[in-house]
Amino acid sequence: MNHEMVRLIEPLIPALRRYARALMRERAAADDLVQDCLERAISRWHQRRANDDARAWIFTILHNLAMTRLRRAAQRPVHVTFDDAEAAKLSSAAPQEDGLRHRDLLDALAQLPDEQRTVLLLVTVEELSYADAARVLDIPIGTVMSRLSRARERLARLMSVEPRAIPSPPYLRSVK
Repeated sequence: MNHEMVRLIEPLIPALRRYARALMRERAAADDLVQDCLERAISRWHQRRANDDARAWIFTILHNLAMTRLRRAAQRPVHVTFDDAEAAKLSSAAPQEDGLRHRDLLDALAQLPDEQRTVLLLVTVEELSYADAARVLDIPIGTVMSRLSRARERLARLMSVEPRAIPSPPYLRSVK
């Protein structure tokens, strides 16, 4: 393996994992996606143009792999038996305010259309420039800016909605 490739790829792994988890919404699927992305980037390193930004190039690979997987997953439902379900998916965290806010944010992000969510994540979480995000998504920079604007507006609207009312527990009374 060439030293320049390792020097450019290794620092990107945490950001790739973060973006993959946001796209796939499941840790194992995200880790598999990052693994496949890294394998593809290493095996095709010689195809990268020398003047291209390695970060944008690798994020493009990750994004394209994710979109392919998400399209395939949408075409076939996943069946999980109760015995095979992860314990974390069968329980919920304590209802602390930060946890609720975090869940509301993730729910709001999930409600954004894919094209808005991906732009928002690339620019705000992964801190890609508009130009790099445009390269990753293969869209014009103006489209990145308009999608980002719409995503931010919609996310703000979704987050400003009144909190969900928590139903009070039913009271039991004895009848004689």
